[in-house]
Amino acid sequence: MPGSAAAEGQTGPPRRPRRARPSRHRGGGRRWLLVLLAAGGLLWLSRGLLLPTPPRPQLILVLGGDVARERAAGELARRDGLPLLVSGGSNPEYATWQFGQQGLGAGRVQLDYRAHDTLTNFTSVVDELKRAKVRHVLLVTSSDHMERALLVGRIVAGSRGIQLTPVAVPCGDQCHSEGRRKVWGDGARAALWVLSGRDVKDWAARRFAPLLEPAPRS
Repeated sequence: MPGSAAAEGQTGPPRRPRRARPSRHRGGGRRWLLVLLAAGGLLWLSRGLLLPTPPRPQLILVLGGDVARERAAGELARRDGLPLLVSGGSNPEYATWQFGQQGLGAGRVQLDYRAHDTLTNFTSVVDELKRAKVRHVLLVTSSDHMERALLVGRIVAGSRGIQLTPVAVPCGDQCHSEGRRKVWGDGARAALWVLSGRDVKDWAARRFAPLLEPAPRS
């Protein structure tokens, strides 16, 4: 009938059916599941529970920052006959003299100065240790630093199948308690390094440093 289209309220051609859009919720849910699984795995690594029973210790790793740590590690190396790796320790002249006094020749001690903080104490050496088939390391640092160092180390070294056994050096009245924010902040940096292969702190510094520089005077 003439006018039937108008009677039905149509003023033009029928609309094309819309394509069903992929569910963003589903994709976002998968991403969050992967993040949660990765976080759970890293938490297990941080507690040293995920890895199999390790062999006997193969190496001593001492974190620089206090010569008392180096002296304690040197005594441990002499007693147990283990090689010693010093990350970010005292200057080469003093370190060589100190370990020589403890009966440790140059062939027993490796001095490494690539690290500039606790995270890089581990990231700078962990792949080399893996290539050397090291699976169990004695970790030497001050007692007030051990919690953060062990959290970071177990995440980074654990991701390479290397287990850590802590050997805390008493710091006495020189101890400085570290807050939760610092401990877990470094733990988060370690987790992101494992997941992405980069230190988010260095990345942020490179990316945003130009924005923080003072504008040149006209």
